[in-house]
Amino acid sequence: MTGGHREFGQIRGEAEEFGQIPPQPDPNPATLSDMAVNVLTTADGQAKTALSRAHAARWFAARAEGRTLPIGQARPPDRPARPDRPELLPPREMPKRRPGSAAGRIALLHAIAHIELNAVDLHWDIIARFAHIPMPTGFHDDWVKSADEESKHFNLICDWLEAQGSHYGALPAHAGMWRAAEDTADDLLARLAVVPMVLEARGLDVTPGMIAIFEKADDADAIAALSTIYAEEVHHVAYGSKWFNFLCGREDRDPKEVFHLLVRRHFHGALKPPFNAEKRAEAGLPPDFYWPLSETDRPPA
Repeated sequence: MTGGHREFGQIRGEAEEFGQIPPQPDPNPATLSDMAVNVLTTADGQAKTALSRAHAARWFAARAEGRTLPIGQARPPDRPARPDRPELLPPREMPKRRPGSAAGRIALLHAIAHIELNAVDLHWDIIARFAHIPMPTGFHDDWVKSADEESKHFNLICDWLEAQGSHYGALPAHAGMWRAAEDTADDLLARLAVVPMVLEARGLDVTPGMIAIFEKADDADAIAALSTIYAEEVHHVAYGSKWFNFLCGREDRDPKEVFHLLVRRHFHGALKPPFNAEKRAEAGLPPDFYWPLSETDRPPA
């Protein structure tokens, strides 16, 4: 038996060398940037989130001991690895959801699972892609914590889907989720403006309505999962706002003017009210940041 294992390992190593089998992720990367690339190059959603949570635990264990693991530098992929399923479709080809039905609620939370998996990659990507920019350790603390929480969110939704007899990958998903990352790949300020301060802030606007759908269906598990996501997404938006303002201050630039400039340049379309003003304010987003970028450009009287 021992000899058989050694022979299999030899064969696998040769196959990996010649590109026939993807290399296995390093379970103990040397730097935080290596950890990020480790996650980004893992395709399976469950394996990706397990690595994400393990790396986050290692980072924070070191921090609790008064150590900081090296940030390092590693080249992230242009696009993260993805499983064969779900099938990714252009937005116009996505089937319409009717959340009043059981099938519609499954489709809704399948879409949320897809968003959460992309968020895992977005938070690790910001660590690796901008590792060359000197930032306080708190910056890395915040995005490692966000990636860990997004991994938890993905698993919560996957558990719910499986309890309904479905799974992530059973339905098609939005093909354009990585566009914001591609559009802001060369500009940390733009990444912070578009991803946490626009896209994740939009989640604060729409999640209460989703919770209401599942309250009407008397689905306690879905309500609990979405309530966890809602509470923790406020922090993610706040991290974006905090570090956006930090960088603007370091460069002696007006945050509101820079935000408007970068969102108009990198975000496709206007922001859509109604806005969750209370939670946006809690996350450090005042109305004069987002209303001028909206479809109506001013709050209701």
